[in-house]
Amino acid sequence: MQKITPYLWFDTQAEEAANFYVGLFKNARILEVTRYGEGMPMPAGTVLTVSFELDGQQFVALNGGPVFKFTEAISLFVNCETQAEVDELWTKFTAGGEAGQCGWLKDKYGLSWQVIPSGLTDYLRGADPVKSARAVQCMFAMQKIDLEKIRTAYEGDDPGMGHSST
Repeated sequence: MQKITPYLWFDTQAEEAANFYVGLFKNARILEVTRYGEGMPMPAGTVLTVSFELDGQQFVALNGGPVFKFTEAISLFVNCETQAEVDELWTKFTAGGEAGQCGWLKDKYGLSWQVIPSGLTDYLRGADPVKSARAVQCMFAMQKIDLEKIRTAYEGDDPGMGHSST
């Protein structure tokens, strides 16, 4: 068992959400489903928890009722190897969800994610502060991160690039 396991509190959608997340990642699976028993806060047989794994990281989705909601105070960071992976996850996560700024979004359950391409920090923390500032300004104008536009801004090839809201 891993040392730290994030628990995600849902009203009644724990199983649906876990299946959704498992469907988004190639290396993902449901590990265990537990159910409420007699005399518990929800009807017997209702899903209590769903343990699942996404790329080696274990999570537990809990049906705890409508008491708590997700906020942007915590997000799950997804390091994407390619722009195509960013594009695919962004499309799937924002379907029924909400696009945010700088690679942040909320999925249809209200959970915040950061869908970020590998290599982004190379431009944001580059050795040349002027180039990095251009990359940061380019990123601030984006919702979904487009690494090629940020690279272009960093290199100064076309300072107007990257100001899309897609």
